[in-house]
Amino acid sequence: MARPRPGRPRGFTLVEVLVALFVMALMAALAWRGIDGVLKSRDAGGAVVDRTLHLTALVAQWETDLQMLHADAGVPALAFDGRTLRLVRRADGGLQLVAWSLDGDRWQRWTAPPATRAGDLQQAWLRSQQLQGEDPGQLRLLDGVGSWQVYFYRGNAWTNAQSTGDVAPGPGSGASAPPRAVEQLPSGVRLVLQIDGQTLTRDVLVAPGT
Repeated sequence: MARPRPGRPRGFTLVEVLVALFVMALMAALAWRGIDGVLKSRDAGGAVVDRTLHLTALVAQWETDLQMLHADAGVPALAFDGRTLRLVRRADGGLQLVAWSLDGDRWQRWTAPPATRAGDLQQAWLRSQQLQGEDPGQLRLLDGVGSWQVYFYRGNAWTNAQSTGDVAPGPGSGASAPPRAVEQLPSGVRLVLQIDGQTLTRDVLVAPGT
């Protein structure tokens, strides 16, 4: 009795091949979107960490400047006009005028060369009122700052640094020289920054040396 011949092996049809290719392409696209999302999340997280570390370093510099405050230098040791905070701090080689300011949404810090004479500090004070944003000694610190405010702690209360009585002109003031502070310096300074829609508040104790 004759044995039946085995049938010819059946291959994939064109439709089956196309369906398989479509499924593989769809899985590859989904996998790539997942990997791309992970990479973007990693990059975004790294950017947030870097910005946080940078802001921490800037605030530390702010605190150092205030903690090195020097009074009785012939110019106000500490003054804020709403845009710029100027202070006199101790530095290697003498006394140094530092100006923190907000230009648009950019937070900046300018430093004058250390001085040993009152006249040099007065010139530095006047120069700090004419800064254009790209002056020598001026650093671009942080972008994206919406606004800032400074408060002084006096009389057991926080008061606006621009309020009446915080800084008053004294004898010897005039158009050719900056006003001299005659009132007691605050015992604390509060910084309030609006950054990327969030508020940063930092209080610093002030103990000016002479």
